[in-house]
Order: sequence, then C-alpha cells, then structure tokens
Amino acid sequence: MSKIEKEIERLKLRPKDFTYQELKQILNNFGFFENNKGKTSGSRIVFENKDINKKIELHKPHPSNVLKMYQINIIIGLLEEWRII
Repeated sequence: MSKIEKEIERLKLRPKDFTYQELKQILNNFGFFENNKGKTSGSRIVFENKDINKKIELHKPHPSNVLKMYQINIIIGLLEEWRII
C-alpha cells in the first residue's frame, strides 16, 4: 500500500487529529490545487480540479492545523459522491 493510499484510509477513519497538510497532499494527488481567492479571502480556501470541473470550499483551520470533524465529513462525502475514493 502506498503512502497516499494509507493517508486516504486514515481520512476515511475520521481521525480527530487529521491535519490540513494531510488533506492537501490527498487532494493534490487527485489533481486538486489550492486557491485562496486573493488577499481578501481570509482563511477561506478553494481546492479546484479543472479536469473534472469540481471544487471543494472550506475554511483553513486555525489557530491549529487540525481539521474539524464536519470538514472531514464533507470532504469524504464529496470525494465518494464524485467516485474519487
């Protein structure tokens, strides 16, 4: 099992310590790239995949780097709906 496959399995387990960096690695692997919509976006982030015309919008976690459970649930739901995972 590759490193990215292990990360995907970890995401599916919905851990309480899943970080933004881990999510970014997974999404980058599937062709999503981070876009912060300019200087006025604050912590709002969009991951875009122009090949499949899909977007994932969320707020970058702060002050810690750990994602909230609702964010993990939304991300898993979208990736499963789009048949990416």
